[in-house]
Amino acid sequence: MRKVFLALYLSIVSLICFAADTFVVFTPEPHHFPLITKGTPCSIVMDATEDEGIKMAITSLQHDIRQVCNNQPALLNNIPAKRCVIIGSYHSAIIQKLITAGKIDKEQLINKNEKFLLQVIAKPADGVDEALVIAGSDKRGTIYGIYELSKQMGVSPWYWWADVPVIQQENVYIKPGIYTDGEPKVEYRGIFINDEWPSFGNWAKAKFGGINSKVYKHVFELVLRLKGNFVWPAMWGSAFYDDDPQNGQLANTMGIVMGTSHHEPMALAQQDWKRRGKGEWDYNHNAQNLRDFWTYGIERAKNWESVITVGMRGDGDEPMSEGANISLLENIVKDQRKIIEKVTGKKAKETPQVWALYKEVQEYYDKGMRVPDDITLLLCDDNWGNVRKLPNLNEKPRTGGYGMYYHFDYVGAPRNSKWININPIPRIWEQMNLTYEYGVRKLWIVNVGDLKPMEYPITFFMDMAWNPEKFNAHNLKQHTEDFCAQLFGSQYAKEAARILSLYAKYNRRVTPEMLNAKTYSFNYGEWERVVDEYNALALDAHNLGFLLPATYRDTYDQIISYPVQACSNLYNMYYAQARNHALAAKLDPEANQWADKVEACYLRDSLLTHHYNKVISNGKWDHMMDQIHIGYTSWNSPKKRTMPKVTRIPEKERTYTFQEVDGYVAMEAEHFTRAIAEGETSWNIIPDFGKTLSGVTTIPVTKTPERMYLEYDVEMKKTGKVRVDLLLAPTLNFNDNEGLSYAVSFDGDKEQIINFNGHYKGDLGKWQANPIIESRSIHQLDKKGKHTLRIRPLNPGIVIEKIMIHAGGLKNSYLGAPETCK
Repeated sequence: MRKVFLALYLSIVSLICFAADTFVVFTPEPHHFPLITKGTPCSIVMDATEDEGIKMAITSLQHDIRQVCNNQPALLNNIPAKRCVIIGSYHSAIIQKLITAGKIDKEQLINKNEKFLLQVIAKPADGVDEALVIAGSDKRGTIYGIYELSKQMGVSPWYWWADVPVIQQENVYIKPGIYTDGEPKVEYRGIFINDEWPSFGNWAKAKFGGINSKVYKHVFELVLRLKGNFVWPAMWGSAFYDDDPQNGQLANTMGIVMGTSHHEPMALAQQDWKRRGKGEWDYNHNAQNLRDFWTYGIERAKNWESVITVGMRGDGDEPMSEGANISLLENIVKDQRKIIEKVTGKKAKETPQVWALYKEVQEYYDKGMRVPDDITLLLCDDNWGNVRKLPNLNEKPRTGGYGMYYHFDYVGAPRNSKWININPIPRIWEQMNLTYEYGVRKLWIVNVGDLKPMEYPITFFMDMAWNPEKFNAHNLKQHTEDFCAQLFGSQYAKEAARILSLYAKYNRRVTPEMLNAKTYSFNYGEWERVVDEYNALALDAHNLGFLLPATYRDTYDQIISYPVQACSNLYNMYYAQARNHALAAKLDPEANQWADKVEACYLRDSLLTHHYNKVISNGKWDHMMDQIHIGYTSWNSPKKRTMPKVTRIPEKERTYTFQEVDGYVAMEAEHFTRAIAEGETSWNIIPDFGKTLSGVTTIPVTKTPERMYLEYDVEMKKTGKVRVDLLLAPTLNFNDNEGLSYAVSFDGDKEQIINFNGHYKGDLGKWQANPIIESRSIHQLDKKGKHTLRIRPLNPGIVIEKIMIHAGGLKNSYLGAPETCK
C-alpha cells in the first residue's frame, strides 16, 4: 500500500507547473486563437494613454514576436477587424470596456496585487471576431502577463543575459481558457548586484561606459521577466541615483521598486556620502549634517517607488563604534522617519521601510532594540546561505512583516566566494522554505554578485519567491529540467539538468576559493574519488556539448560547460599539488610529473577564462570571469593569480627491480635493470608503442645485434618451474621466412633460443586481431630470492613490449598484468 501511495504522490508532483499552465501551442487545433499564422502575427492594441512601463514591455513583446516569426506585429490604439491582441491594465479604458461588457471577470482583477489574466475573448468589440486579451490588476501584473506570453512562445527570460536562442515558429496558437499565475506569495522579490568588481564592473565599463541606465535597462527587464519587482543596485564605488540621473526614473518607469543595501539608509549609497557628505559618519558628533544628507536622499527619490532602508551601521559595511547604544540607534530611526514624513507629506507608515538585522545589528535586536511596527524587519543569513534568525511562531504579526536577505555571493571570512555558482537548489529550497513557513513573506532579496554565472539559482529563487507553496523536495529536479528545456530544448534537458545540479553540489562541498591541496585526504581514496567524480562530470558535459545543435553553444558554454570544465580543472590542479607534495616528501622524482600537471592545469585555467571572456558570444561577456580564484592566502581576494607551490626533486637514473606478487611478476620492457650494448648496435626505446607503455628494439635495424642483452632483477617467492611470457610487437618473418629469434635465461644458466614467428605462412587471424605476439619459455628456479632474467636479441626488428613471469598466479588479461616494481 505504501508503494502505491508513494507512486501516486510522485506522479502528482511531476504534474506540478511552476508558472501559469501552458497556453501556447505550435500546431493548430479547433477553437485555438491564431497568434501567428504562416509567419504573420496579429496586431497588438493598447490605449494611447497606457502606462509607460507597460508600453516598454509591449515593445519588448513586439521584438520577441519578431524573433519567433521574423515579422514584427503592428502596434495600434484602435481595435482592428477580425483578430488582435489586446493588452492593458485594470484601469485602462480598453480593459474597463471589456469588464463592463462582461467579457472579463472584474473580481479576478480588482484589488489584486500583480496578477494577470490571459484569455481569448470572442467578439470583444463590434466587427472583431476574437482577441487574445492580457489584462493586469496593475502595472506589474500586466507586464508579467506580457512576459509570460513571451516565455511560452520560446523567448527565455535569459535571452539577452545568457544568449538563449529563440526557435523560429511559423505558427503560434493560444489554447482556449483563462490563464493566470495568481498573486505573489512574497510581496517584494529581488536581487542585489554586489561585490561587482572586477568582473561586472569592468564588463559594464567596457560595454556600456559604466554601471549606468544602459546596463540597468537589461537588469530591470530580466527581473520583470522573472516576475521580480525589487532591486538593490551595485554599490562598490557606485551610487545608483548619482552616477546616472536616468537610473531612478528608468526603474520607476519600468516598474522596479528600488532599495539600497543593508548599510545604506535613506535611498543613499555609501558613495553618495563619500562624494558630498560633511564631517564624520557619526550621529553622536555630526547629527545635523547626517540629517541634511538623508533629507537630500529622500527628496531625490520621493516620487519613485522605493523601499527605504532605515537605521545606521558604521561607514563601509562595518559595525558602529563601541560607544553606540540601543537608545541612540532607536533615536536615529525616529529622526529618519521624521525626515520621511516631512519630505513626502505623508505619514511615515505610508512609505515602505526596511531595517536590516545584518551582522551586529541582529545583536542590537536581540538585546531589545525595537523599531515601529510598520517597518519590515529584514532578517539575514550568515552570508553563506544559512538563515540566522526567524520570527517566533507565537509572535504577534507585524504590520510591516518580515524579509530575508540571502546570499549566493559573499566577500568576507572565512574566504570570499565571488567566482562561480556554489548554490545547490535543494539547499536554497530547504532554507527558504524554512523562511517562508516561519512567516517571512514581505520581502526576499538575494545577493547575486556579478549576476552571471548565477543564472539558474536566480531563476529558482525568483520562482520560489512568487509561490513557495508550489515547491517541495520531490519536484526540485523537475524545475531544473524545465529550466534546461527552456535553454537547450527538451531532448537534452534531463542530462543538462543532471550536470547543472551535480556541479553546484560538488562546488558546495567546498567552495572553489577554499579548495586547496589539503582539503581532501588520501585516506579512503577520498582525493581520488572527488577528482574522478568531477572528471566524469566534465567528460559528460563535454560529450553533451557535442550533441547539442550549434545554436545552443554560447548558452551552453556559459551555463554548464565553462563552470564544469573550470572547476574540474581546479580539482585536478590541487590534487596534482597534493600528490606532488606527498611524493616530494619521499624524495620521489615522480613528484615532478605532478608538478608538470599543476603547471598544465594552471595554464588551462587561464585559457578557459580567455574562452569565456573573449570567445563566447564574440566577446560579449568580456571581463565577466576576471575574478581571481587561485592564489588565496587569506579571506580576501589576492591581487594577482599565483600558481600553487610545487616541489621538484632532482632526477637520478632509476634502477628498476621487481618482485613476485600473488604468483606473478610483470615488467614493462623499458624498465630494465641493465641494458648492455657493446657492439655497433644499441638499444632504442619507442615511447607510446604498442598496448601499454612503450617498445624496446635495436638500432640500426639493418644490423644484427652484437653483444646486447637486457637484464631484469626479480625477487621470487616460488621455486620450481616458472613460465616466462614475452609480449612482442607483431613483427612478421620478413627475413625470407626464417623468423626472428631471441635467447632467454635465468642467472647465467644455459640459454633457450626462441624463434617466435618463423612458422608464419601469411595467414590472417590471431596476430592481426590482437596486435601482439605472446612468446613463452619454461625455466627451473631452484631457490627463492633474487634472480636475474636475461633477454638477448638474435635478429634486428624485434620489439619487446612487456615481460611476465608466471609463478602460479598469472591470470588471463588483454593488456597483461600490472607492473610489480619493488
